[in-house]
Amino acid sequence: MACAQSADRSPLPTVEVQQGRLVGVREGDVNVFRGIPYAAAPTGEGRWKPPSPPPDWSGVRDATAFGPSCIQPDVPARSLYYDPPLQTSEDCLTLNIWAGPEGVKAPVIVWIHGGSLRVGGSAQAMYDGSEFARRGVVFVSLNYRLGVLGWLAHPSLSAESPDGISGNYGLLDQISALEWVRENISAFGGDPANVTVMGESAGALSVSYLLASPNAAGLFQKAIIQSANSRNFPELDSPAYGLPPAEGRGASVLSALGLDSIDAARGATAQDLADKASFVPQGTIDGKVLPLQIIDSFDHGMFSRVPILAGLNSGEVRSQRLFLPRMPDDYEASIAARYGGLADDFLALYPAEDVGASMLATLRDAIYGWATERIVRKEREAGQPAFMYVFDYCYPNAREAGLCAFHASELPFVFGALDAERLSGNWPYPDGQNDRAISNALLDYWTSFAATGQPTSDHGPAWPAYGSDEAYLEIGQELEVRHDPFPGMFELHEELVRQRRAAGEPWFLNVGLGARPHE
Repeated sequence: MACAQSADRSPLPTVEVQQGRLVGVREGDVNVFRGIPYAAAPTGEGRWKPPSPPPDWSGVRDATAFGPSCIQPDVPARSLYYDPPLQTSEDCLTLNIWAGPEGVKAPVIVWIHGGSLRVGGSAQAMYDGSEFARRGVVFVSLNYRLGVLGWLAHPSLSAESPDGISGNYGLLDQISALEWVRENISAFGGDPANVTVMGESAGALSVSYLLASPNAAGLFQKAIIQSANSRNFPELDSPAYGLPPAEGRGASVLSALGLDSIDAARGATAQDLADKASFVPQGTIDGKVLPLQIIDSFDHGMFSRVPILAGLNSGEVRSQRLFLPRMPDDYEASIAARYGGLADDFLALYPAEDVGASMLATLRDAIYGWATERIVRKEREAGQPAFMYVFDYCYPNAREAGLCAFHASELPFVFGALDAERLSGNWPYPDGQNDRAISNALLDYWTSFAATGQPTSDHGPAWPAYGSDEAYLEIGQELEVRHDPFPGMFELHEELVRQRRAAGEPWFLNVGLGARPHE
């Protein structure tokens, strides 16, 4: 990495990548490069096609500003997660890099943002990678196609594909970014043979897709998954587990918009598509990019065997109450009608004494807890080091809002983003006495895991791998090693999902008071 000079003669970092020369900016002791294209603009005829190689350029490209986030609908201003991007565009396939000035073969983390695969972007202030870079990591964040632009399957799109498939364009973007990292990250001091993929919520779901996709094999050596989800997904051209074929759903979406052909849909404005399409973005089981349902990939050993660090938050659903069903008149009778022979086991874990707390715990475990522990177990069974955590830390602002350890609340601590200006205006920003100590420990654990595959910190206990003793790190007011998170949880939900799969039923949200009556 070389240095040019700014007008005030301060050094400006410059690098040579395969497309050409870049100049970034020095921020304190970190070199930052923003808005680097890793693929061509997916516009015009490129809409709903796999990403193609990025263009070359002549001269020196300015890499001091973030590229736009993907076109997306608005998030309600009252939302806890309201953090609108400053700029959006369909031409969004860029990445950003934070690196120390003297790095040589440094470990690399590639961050995939959350947002339900429909909103968000890498320019959010919370996702600044400086704290990782100061700890010796080359940190990469990326944008990818969202919503209907990134995840639509359609018969006409499959027909024009050499592989006969469609959908998963956002996932293919992420894979393209990892390929770019493999070819170029050494110019920034990173080691292309020591890459960790890391994501939260929809980013964690994306990491699960990457673990199961043969297209991503060998592009990363470790994975960090924060709040995983292993629900059932639509299959390309056939109904499965209560979901219609992805192609048929895509055709219905475009038809409802009055678009009678793919040509017409490619001529529509991207913002209109994002705003008006009634569409739930998710991966498509297409037999190639995602060959099988994700849990089947893990059951059949068809996944990347890599060290893993994964966890969930104890209060996940406190900020996702829209998932909660209506309160019944008789909770126990309702559970008995839905769970049959598993009803007693269910009520032992989620009792009637506090139905509200039980419903929150049911959804936390069914969506996040079971999925997290299952991935950890599968990687351990494959002979890989696997580390699990439960984030249970609370601070006064979160407690006052009734949001202790809510979904994504670990992110400010993982990124060292504890200042209010790094968070959205509705976020209950950390204001506890112990916040910085917890954040420093988590940054230590995350960066050491990326470097060596073993999370360590001088500010916390030795973190053992999850094994037969089911060890995990409890991240509460203190950091403690404990055993068997949520006893009985995994076993109950594993059996429930087994029954759902055998009956061809969905298992996502088909739980608790929202479950279908037992036959």
